[in-house]
Amino acid sequence: MGLRIGIDTGGTFTDLCLFDEQTREVLVKKVSSTPDDPGRAIVAGTSAFLAERGAGGMGDIVTFAHGTTVGTNALLTHAGVRTGLVTTRGFRDLLELGRGHRPSMYDLQADKPVPFVSRKHRLEVTERVRYDGSVQVPLDPGEVEQIVDELEAAQVRSVAVCLLYSFLYPRHERLIAEAIRRRLPDVYVSVSSDVLPEFREYERLSTVVTNAYIGPVVANYLARLRSTLSAAGLAAVPHVTQSNGGIIPFTTAEELPVKLVLSGPSTGVVGAAAIAAAAGLPDIITFDMGGTSSDVSLVQGGEPKLTSGMELDGVPVRSQMLDIHTVGAGGGSIAWVDNGGHLRVGPASAGAYPGPACYGNGRDATVTDANVVLGTLNPGYFLGGEIAIDAEASRRAVGAVGEQLGLSTPETAAGILQVVTANMARAIRVISVQRGYDPRDYVLVPFGGAGPLHVSRLARELGIRRILVPPTPGALSALGLLMTDVRADFTRTRIHRLHPDDLGSIAATFAELRDQAGEWFTQQGIDGPRRRVRRSLDMRYAGQNYELAVDVAGEEFDEAGLVGLTKTFEAAHEQMYGYSAAGEGIEVVTFRVQAIASVPHVELSTVDVPEDGADVSRALAGHRDVYLSPSTGFRPCAIYRRALLRPGDRIAGPAIVEQMDTTTIVMPGDTCSVDSYANLIIESGDEHVD
Repeated sequence: MGLRIGIDTGGTFTDLCLFDEQTREVLVKKVSSTPDDPGRAIVAGTSAFLAERGAGGMGDIVTFAHGTTVGTNALLTHAGVRTGLVTTRGFRDLLELGRGHRPSMYDLQADKPVPFVSRKHRLEVTERVRYDGSVQVPLDPGEVEQIVDELEAAQVRSVAVCLLYSFLYPRHERLIAEAIRRRLPDVYVSVSSDVLPEFREYERLSTVVTNAYIGPVVANYLARLRSTLSAAGLAAVPHVTQSNGGIIPFTTAEELPVKLVLSGPSTGVVGAAAIAAAAGLPDIITFDMGGTSSDVSLVQGGEPKLTSGMELDGVPVRSQMLDIHTVGAGGGSIAWVDNGGHLRVGPASAGAYPGPACYGNGRDATVTDANVVLGTLNPGYFLGGEIAIDAEASRRAVGAVGEQLGLSTPETAAGILQVVTANMARAIRVISVQRGYDPRDYVLVPFGGAGPLHVSRLARELGIRRILVPPTPGALSALGLLMTDVRADFTRTRIHRLHPDDLGSIAATFAELRDQAGEWFTQQGIDGPRRRVRRSLDMRYAGQNYELAVDVAGEEFDEAGLVGLTKTFEAAHEQMYGYSAAGEGIEVVTFRVQAIASVPHVELSTVDVPEDGADVSRALAGHRDVYLSPSTGFRPCAIYRRALLRPGDRIAGPAIVEQMDTTTIVMPGDTCSVDSYANLIIESGDEHVD
């Protein structure tokens, strides 16, 4: 019996969650992040956590899982390495040309993303593979050696190799990669047929370049952290979260860092899905609000939605990932007044340092400062009293914004919350309404340090009537690391008709991917009972240019499965686009197999709920005036300590529930009860709050 620890690094705080296999306790801790070297906060926080528990040291840890934003931050700040690119002759400018679609066609001031590879470092090789995988122009080894000479002279630290139709015929790419590795052993090499063996040359090019650009940064960070943890006595194999919600060993992630783009927020979604499903609420919308941003995702039937890619700061990144939408709205988001005299919030953030004005280092008014001004945050109980809060600094900062708007300090603070709530509601509509889902049919699950603080206002904005607040929402992403499995994705583009004549080819491609998954299971030492495979297909009507992902049930694919798959695709098309075209030809485009290796999870425990309710006064910590709306101004609110609440307790709003890692506000007209899993279940009332 040992300790399992999950650590999620955010822009402001690093969250640690520890599960003791012997006592079955789940404990959380938050420490300030160290953006210059995130590993420093991880090691220091883990050591402090173990010391507080009286544990023997790192050797007692049997599971170590980590969620990181190192790769994402390197992309957003253009802090990758000097990268070279080798591509088919005539296609080196594709990285800038992109697609014909122009999202800001009439905006003369719109800036295109700066390519991660400068034009002088994009080299072309004479070769050509046709659309069917046949070689039209063979690769010249002599020319490859000349290209390696140029890469060496340019002193690049990383190289991306991306040739046309390499997903059908990868040999040319591999010959180039072998030559580079032989001559330049210290250069990081990324090959598109390994990173993304799918069609659409621009997206494949963008993804492999992204992988190469951040590869050395992520690989060095993970290798350094792995070494530090090992020196400190960690014997367990450290794992890191992927964008698909699963975890993989550090050593595997060092080769494919592009799969870590959503490493930070993905396990929060996994944890929220598991907790809500156990509570009998499998259809949820997750709302993760931290210090810098808010991440939202839709979960149906207890399964988080997957997508094949995203755009990060205008750059396409293709990889299996949870369908998470991010908006720059967090507790540290800065309030400002634009040239038109309108109040704006974010996307700029005060981050961990200087942080909100109330932390004592910054001067800008943030969402956190607005909550301090309104009384929803308790200056004497922030992080359980571990961090001192300067309430007067918040009032000065918010008041300075109010002077520009001609509003009082409380009115300005209330306005900041209204603006940030609208920003977050817009993000949720992207992953729900715009994809054919009604948010009113879902339960809203907030987490992150600031999620429960804003969730009641957000639910009212969206018409959502029920909220589930997990027991440790401020560290749910860290807890989610201990509730997920090891996962790997295998994909292949092969275009076939969804027709009985093509069943053999479809089955053969799935068999090829299943064999790859089997090899991966063997390499990871995963035995039979722990193996699980999930299959899906990207499908479209013939002539369309966009696909929909459809799950494929069962091991064999026969004519009965074909009929069922057709119906499933048509239903998905109806939901997404509002129509289906029965009888039209359907194409299978990309095959996907996800290999899942089950690992021990944190077990959720329950407590019997008294039938006659309970006396909640034991948890009452007092009252304080809180500004809930311009129409009511400040009004008394009951303050409860969550640690003293028990299953069966019921609270009527307005009220505030405080705990170490977050604060939950129960608006007037709402009721809050504690279920058998110690979740807070908030039922939205009809009382309107401005």
